[in-house]
Amino acid sequence: MFERIGETAGKIWHYLNAHGATTLTKLAKGINENERAVLLGIGWLAREDKLVFSTQGRSQVIGLK
Repeated sequence: MFERIGETAGKIWHYLNAHGATTLTKLAKGINENERAVLLGIGWLAREDKLVFSTQGRSQVIGLK
């Protein structure tokens, strides 16, 4: 399980690096992962202090520091 979370975290990092900050829904579609896996990957990256979170309207936006 930890391998999959780490792999998903890597996909998230690469996607955000290439495309910039985005919403959870767009991120999940962009890396072709289910929302649960994306949330676990986001947790991994957040724990490593690599993400910033902001709100745009009603959407939570995730980006790289």
